[in-house]
Amino acid sequence: MIVNDGSGWSGIGWDGWTDLGLIRARLDAGADPNSGVFFHAPPLHAAAERGSPEVLAELVRRVDDVDAEHEGRTALWEAVFNNRPGNARALVAAGADPWRPMMNGWSPGRLSLATATPGLFTLPDGEAGLSTPETAAVAEARRLIAALGRLDDDGYSIACTADITAAEAVRRLEAVPADHADVEEIMEDPWSDLDDSLAVVGVTDVPGGCVVVQPWGYAASTPGVIERLSVGTVCYGLFANPKSGNQGAVARDGVIEEWDTHPGGGSVYSEESAEEILATYLYHGEAEAYCYAGAGLRPIDNRSITDQVDVWLRLPEHLH
Repeated sequence: MIVNDGSGWSGIGWDGWTDLGLIRARLDAGADPNSGVFFHAPPLHAAAERGSPEVLAELVRRVDDVDAEHEGRTALWEAVFNNRPGNARALVAAGADPWRPMMNGWSPGRLSLATATPGLFTLPDGEAGLSTPETAAVAEARRLIAALGRLDDDGYSIACTADITAAEAVRRLEAVPADHADVEEIMEDPWSDLDDSLAVVGVTDVPGGCVVVQPWGYAASTPGVIERLSVGTVCYGLFANPKSGNQGAVARDGVIEEWDTHPGGGSVYSEESAEEILATYLYHGEAEAYCYAGAGLRPIDNRSITDQVDVWLRLPEHLH
């Protein structure tokens, strides 16, 4: 049992890092400014991600090193990654280095060039800005996220496949057209006959490939579906699990390459490729867009991920 006696960091939730009085009281009572928060992450990193500039200004007066790294990144990197420009400015004012090398070439300053505040820091002479492909990736992420919008519900699944048409997806899945009356009945109450509703999916052509969707269940993202779709190409699957969050998978050339991923999540590590680090930032909190982008799909609207698909299909029994 953890007892909060007011002398450490226990009991402080994410919102607590905006409360200057609370953080100052903990520090004055002996809380370690350098360690002890959230699985041993430094307080400065936690505050950079979720706190306020005022709290950061208090912490930087007491830490040993404003540029101390945790899991390969500084507090300034966390502030930039989490779109907290005010926190980033507070850290730089305290001496944090925006151009310190880290995260496979993504220093805080270089990452800031991909944010909504690209002028946050002055680019020094000789420091690399974004490459042409990186600049294009930033622009496409903003366009794609806007095109897809935000789904209000969860419980749906998608399979985004590169370089094949909807007609080819139908062939690979050995699917047959679904009866329109059956589809309408399922839409009204997908839970009345779950075995039947899980057999029905929609498929839509989009620039770059096609998308299979099931608005009411997981069947579009099952291994059998994405493996078949991915033969000779790549398929990104996603089930927006209402109980445990987004569950992703990647199949390439008929084989599951990644399973139980968390598309749109915020975890990123220095051993990942520079491209993946950028993609994780750009699609943070945007799981659907992450999957479309991973497969190189370029939809102009969200029709492929709603109930306005090109055609409804019934899957063979062994695929649902």
